[in-house]
Amino acid sequence: MPKERVTDIVEKLALPIVEAEGLELVDVEYKKEGANWFLRVFIDKPDGVDIDDCSRVSEQLSERLDEVDPIPAAYFLEVSSPGAERPLKRPEDFLRAVGHSVHVTLYEPIDGQKTFEGILTAYEDDSLTLEYDRKGVERSVQIPSEKVASARLAVEF
Repeated sequence: MPKERVTDIVEKLALPIVEAEGLELVDVEYKKEGANWFLRVFIDKPDGVDIDDCSRVSEQLSERLDEVDPIPAAYFLEVSSPGAERPLKRPEDFLRAVGHSVHVTLYEPIDGQKTFEGILTAYEDDSLTLEYDRKGVERSVQIPSEKVASARLAVEF
């Protein structure tokens, strides 16, 4: 089964469980690492998730996955926080990240660059506005959402 289909199915199964627990479903990932397949479900809430949140979701989701059995191969289920470098995928993720440092990778270059890291200053009309430093000069770039390959919060040191 293609991994896109697995993640879509698992997202539909996980969403009601996660929402009933008062949590947000951030992302679902299904990937092979070495000889093993991993199904990772990332959850969050405004003040952060704890081990009890992860455990409750894991138990309920595991039962639901056993009932529906959408994945024919053996896999490991992991339910966790998205971490400090939370992925940004949906419009609401980008809106919540305005004012924060982000790392964005593009499908095709803008101004000769495919990677930008800076402050997300705006998200509107499917476009990101990012302020960043390039060789000591403050710059601004507007990035159409369809050019974004991946985006995440960036931890500043």
